[in-house]
Amino acid sequence: MQEIARGITPASQGKEHWQELQSMVREIAEKIETFEEIEEMRVLTLGKKSEIAEAMKRLGQVPVDHRKAIAQVLNYIKEDTSKIIEERAGLLKKAALNARLEQEKIDVTLSPRPAAQGTVHPISQTMEEMIAIFSDMGFAVAEGPEIEDDFHNFTALNFPPEHPARQMHDTFYLPDVPGKTGDEAKRLLRTHTSTVQVHVMKNQKPSIRVIIPGRTFRSDYDMTHTPMFHQMEGLLIDKATHMGHLKGCLIEFCKRFFEVETLGTRFRPSFFPFTEPSAEMDIGCSRAGGELKIGEGEDWLEILGCGMVHPNVLKNCGIDPEEYQGFAFGMGVERVAMLKYGIPDLRTFFESDLRWLKHYGFGPMDQPNPALS
Repeated sequence: MQEIARGITPASQGKEHWQELQSMVREIAEKIETFEEIEEMRVLTLGKKSEIAEAMKRLGQVPVDHRKAIAQVLNYIKEDTSKIIEERAGLLKKAALNARLEQEKIDVTLSPRPAAQGTVHPISQTMEEMIAIFSDMGFAVAEGPEIEDDFHNFTALNFPPEHPARQMHDTFYLPDVPGKTGDEAKRLLRTHTSTVQVHVMKNQKPSIRVIIPGRTFRSDYDMTHTPMFHQMEGLLIDKATHMGHLKGCLIEFCKRFFEVETLGTRFRPSFFPFTEPSAEMDIGCSRAGGELKIGEGEDWLEILGCGMVHPNVLKNCGIDPEEYQGFAFGMGVERVAMLKYGIPDLRTFFESDLRWLKHYGFGPMDQPNPALS
C-alpha cells in the first residue's frame, strides 16, 4: 500500500497505473478477516501519516500544468480505497451478526422455564378475608383520605382538647394550611380510620352500613406497634339498631374469621370518646405451654373495641340522635392476622423478607406457575 502515493508522478497519471494500484488494495482487503486488521489498513492507507496524505501535501511542489491531473488521481485513489475498506468492513459485520444469531437463536418449541408463583401479602389477604365476611352481612366498603384535618380526626369524634392523642408525641402533624385557622388549619396523618365515618355520615343519609379498611399512623414502635398500621372499622346507623345487634355481628365475625364455631366471647365495659356505651371484646384462648390457641382453654384475649355511636358524634355529623342511633367497632388488621397465623412480632409485616413470608405460608411457592405450563 505504501507504493500507492509514492508512485504518483507526472509520468504515472494514466488509467492503467491507478487500476493496478487499486487492484492491489482490493486483493489485500479481501484477505482481511478481523475488524482490527481493517482498522489497521484504514490508518495505513488513509491516515494523516499515510503515503497518500504525504503525496497530497507535496502537490504544491508539482508543476502547475501537472498539478490538477495528479490531484484528481490522488482523490480517486483515496475515495476508492475508502470504498473498498467500507465494503469489507460491512461484510465482516454481517458475518459476525449471522454467527451471533446462530448461537443465540431460541427454540420456541421448548417448554418455558419454571416460574415461581407469587401470593398476596398477609395484610392484604387478611383484609380480603375480613371484607368478605362483613360483605355477607350487608356492609359496603368505604374509603377516605389519609391526610386529615383536626376536625375529622378529633373534634367531630368527640375528643376533648386535652386528650393525649392530640399531642405531638402520639400523632404525626403536618405544617398548618396557610391562610386558615382553627381545626381547618391543622393537618395530620390520620390516627384511625374513624375519620372516614365522619365523611360518610356527613355525606350520606341513614341508613348507613359500611366497613372502612385502611392505613393509619401513630408515633409508636415496638413488637406490637408500628408507625404505620392497618385498621378495619365498621359503622351502622339506622333507627332501630341496638347493642345486641352489635354483639351478634362481632361474634359471628370472630367465629368465621378464626374458623372456630364454639369460640367463647365476652364484652367488658370500656371508654372511647366516640361511643357510649363502649366495650372491649375478648375471645377465648389457651396459653398452655407458651402456645396461644384461639377458642380453647379458659383464658381471654382482647380483640377489638366497639360501642354505640355517641350522640355528640351524630350531632357533629348532622344526624339527629333523637331519631337515629347505631354502633361502631374497630380492630387492627395486623393484630388479628398475628392471632390467626401465629405471628409474634408486628414489625416483621413490613420488613419485606421473603423468607419470613414463605415461613408463614405467604411467600412465593416452589411449584411452577400452572398458567405457564
